[in-house]
Amino acid sequence: MPLTFDDLLARARALPSGGRRAVLGIAGSPGAGKSTLAERLVRELNGAGDTWAAHVPMDGFHLADAELDRLGRRDRKGAPDTFDAAGYAALLGRLREEDGDGIVYAPGFERVLEQPLAGAVPVPPSARLVVTEGNYLLLGTGAWQRVRSRLDEVWFCGLTEAERIRRLVARHERFGKSPEQARAWALGTDQANADLVAASGHRADLVVPAEVLGG
Repeated sequence: MPLTFDDLLARARALPSGGRRAVLGIAGSPGAGKSTLAERLVRELNGAGDTWAAHVPMDGFHLADAELDRLGRRDRKGAPDTFDAAGYAALLGRLREEDGDGIVYAPGFERVLEQPLAGAVPVPPSARLVVTEGNYLLLGTGAWQRVRSRLDEVWFCGLTEAERIRRLVARHERFGKSPEQARAWALGTDQANADLVAASGHRADLVVPAEVLGG
């Protein structure tokens, strides 16, 4: 039987156990549908106004443009070394451990500004499952290794390459790039990162098929 979204919901619901909060990671290359899947899972798991699940994106740990300029990495924004991986791992550890001591605040990411926003995502004590998503959850180098160890499961988005690129180009255009700039970035900087992410996919607990991702 092919995997369905309902199967994913059931698997996500079963992750928290023994009164402990669980953290589910959703990984995949740029444009693979990670955010859309995470948002849909959290919406369905929460139902009408509940806060049983919370969405904490990895993108809040982008380094600010000023710091990327200082480091000389602005033209590679989105690569593994343009994130605060150690800070992200530390937050995931805190989310697992501090699940009854008040709200934990996580940073968000403003797509129009393309900048992180501190304290933008509240995770209340009632959240039994945290769904986090990003490109590099399965990367086995540097501080990214600590990220994987703080996740109960990681699912990998297996969108087809043609559909992934189409969506990625459309997203870049939506946030201000010209069609030429959008395609150049998607097939240049983004593609280098996508190849790196794809090589880590074998470490996932589950591959979400393209059919579930809408492509």
